[in-house]
Amino acid sequence: MNGARKSLAETVAGAVAGGMDEAWERLARPTLPPTGFDPAMTESLPEQARRWLTHVIAPGTPLARAVILDMRGHIRLGRWIRFRAVQVHDPPAGFIWAARVGWGPAWIGGYDRYLDATGEMRWRLFGRIPVMSASGPDIDRSAAGRVAVDSLLAPTAWLQEAVTWRTGDDDDTVVAEWHVDDQTLPVTLTVGPDGALRSLTMPRWAQPGGHPWGEYPCGGTFADETDFGGVKLNRTIRAGYFFGTDKWDSPSGEFFRAEITQARFV
Repeated sequence: MNGARKSLAETVAGAVAGGMDEAWERLARPTLPPTGFDPAMTESLPEQARRWLTHVIAPGTPLARAVILDMRGHIRLGRWIRFRAVQVHDPPAGFIWAARVGWGPAWIGGYDRYLDATGEMRWRLFGRIPVMSASGPDIDRSAAGRVAVDSLLAPTAWLQEAVTWRTGDDDDTVVAEWHVDDQTLPVTLTVGPDGALRSLTMPRWAQPGGHPWGEYPCGGTFADETDFGGVKLNRTIRAGYFFGTDKWDSPSGEFFRAEITQARFV
């Protein structure tokens, strides 16, 4: 955890002082005791869910509750801008995504998070000058949606009671309903014949590209599977709104392209 906290501080360059460390500690606490994965645990699930989970989790791998990630990539803020970020994700409890965006003379550091049924966004220019601070019921609802969407980063957490499974519309899709505080959030996964996750989508509360608050299709595609200590994650992620529609390539559509560089399950 000390290493994770150091990485967090370096990434956001001091932009997220005050209350963040305690929240990070809560989400990154070790799973005790960790149960080893047995493929038989998936027997009652839809075939597509069994195919995915038995493909990405090796037998005997501890079923960690949370994951700590390092990532880099580009985010679209009018134009595509480089970022580096760290994230702790503990579904359904919450997440923190802390990043430094831009590496030229003007850069922004800050975080998005969800914890205790509350969402928050706080970003600062040069790590000092506030440029965005957002909270309230719409942010709470939107951030809860991200808890569900980003759960793909923690496959070992999909076998808990917070997830209810049902079959999808075809042989390659399955729906997992995540229960995040008072919300039930249906996430549709598309799983390849080999068990690899190909795409994911869900209706998420948001206001993409200046649209009014509402539910919009949010999701993305995944590639480049890599084993991180018995758990396979897709290193390459492309995500955004209006996934699966003709607006995906618009400024309000795809906005996130990332590469996972490190992952540690806790």
